[in-house]
Amino acid sequence: MQTERKPWPALWALVIGFFMILVDTTIVSVANPAILTGLDADLTAVLWVTSAYLLAYAVPLLITGRLGDRFGPKPVYLIGLAVFTLASLGCGLSGTIEWLIAARVVQGLGAALMTPQTMAVITRIFPPTQRGQAMGLWGAVSGVATLVGPILGGLLVDGFGWEWIFFVNVPVGIVAFIVAWRLVPDLETHAHRFDWLGVVLSAVGMFLIVFGIQEGETYDWGTIVGPITVWGLIITGIVVIAAFLVWQRFNPAEPLLPLGLFRDRNFSLANLAISLVGFSIVAMPLPLTFYAQIGLGLSPTIAALLLAPMAVVTGVMAPLAGKLTDRVNPKWVAFAGLLIVAGALAWIGQLIDPDIAPAWVLVPAAFLGLGMSGIWAPLASTATRNLPPAQAGAGSGVYNMTRQVGSVLGAAAITALLNARLAAELPGLDTAGGAAAAGAAGSGGELPAQVLDGFAAAMAQSVWLPVIGFAVGALVVLWFAKPKVTVAWGGAAGAPAKADAPADAGADVSA
Repeated sequence: MQTERKPWPALWALVIGFFMILVDTTIVSVANPAILTGLDADLTAVLWVTSAYLLAYAVPLLITGRLGDRFGPKPVYLIGLAVFTLASLGCGLSGTIEWLIAARVVQGLGAALMTPQTMAVITRIFPPTQRGQAMGLWGAVSGVATLVGPILGGLLVDGFGWEWIFFVNVPVGIVAFIVAWRLVPDLETHAHRFDWLGVVLSAVGMFLIVFGIQEGETYDWGTIVGPITVWGLIITGIVVIAAFLVWQRFNPAEPLLPLGLFRDRNFSLANLAISLVGFSIVAMPLPLTFYAQIGLGLSPTIAALLLAPMAVVTGVMAPLAGKLTDRVNPKWVAFAGLLIVAGALAWIGQLIDPDIAPAWVLVPAAFLGLGMSGIWAPLASTATRNLPPAQAGAGSGVYNMTRQVGSVLGAAAITALLNARLAAELPGLDTAGGAAAAGAAGSGGELPAQVLDGFAAAMAQSVWLPVIGFAVGALVVLWFAKPKVTVAWGGAAGAPAKADAPADAGADVSA
């Protein structure tokens, strides 16, 4: 029986693997300079190491949720964890940038199999009165993992080499597999029809858009080969995504993306806001770590520790922000958090100057952590709060997908912007930044003065991309409607009576 299951041990078992795959969305950022020189690659190729992972992670999320419903969340999660762990080993053994990118694609597919299952298990084994707490833990893990990634990456790269940001996943993956096998219950399965046309359309559309944005500067935003141009790829990708949405609207069977969920205003706005957060968080560390390591010649550990206050403050304040979210209108918590992050990041952008000591970054980094602590819980609770329990699983799947799509676009956009600003500020230098990286790595120190000024200006200008992303997110959450209930999942006295139904009653966990 559902009530005899032990939900919290099961959730903690899943959190281990979930934390690992989220760390891998940002851990590579601090290792990029080392990978660039170690595999003799250019900047665009190295940034594909992140983009390929995020793209392979984002596109299959909706259908992997349905796989969990069809075959059970536990076996699909364990298969994904095994794929992710083996792919991590392959990443660490990579001898070329092409091999590394291919292994990262496999890693992303493993992560896509795992992520929806954690939300499905929460929805199906937690009673309504505990689901808010469980979602809070899940959201806190999401926030802390994305911030811990660069710090952990710096320590590993500096101490053992860039390969170890991937090798470390192997023992963690084995432990996560064993505890999930023992503690996560087997859940009922349900038949589903799979929208394979929707999968193909969404994958092709996303790839064309991301490839066009990320490789635009490489081809001078012109011809790639024959009649194929960069803008032609981007426009084609947009048309394909539009065709995907039309297909989802008129699909007579089971659509991959249940568009009916977006009739809820808060759900729609929360998804837009989390996509902007995903966009900005992936874009944020790249110019900072490149400037610290390539521009100033700092070690990966020291460069990563410049952002350590962000992770510490987030870890301390996130639980308090989660409790505050249940007591006041969540939009004010999210608005304050996003605005603080945008302001702190703009402050850091002003500090990217050869004449300012890097230690000054520690102060605004602490404010970054304060702002980040107020983002995750209110957005996650607002996204699902007004949805009936039968739609909670589908809503969580869409929410995960939009966050990852934002991350993919953020990685592509920051790559294009970095290349463009380097070309503008250092016209005599390879825009890929390979010469700069090689010079810094070879000398073990900072760049020559005649190059450093232009390099610093390019990195400072690139920081404004995530600043704008967070600021727009703050404006979006101001349009949240007042929640129908004051405590997520019907914990308040005014909640609908049906919230006391059994946790698994009619829950749609297909996504």
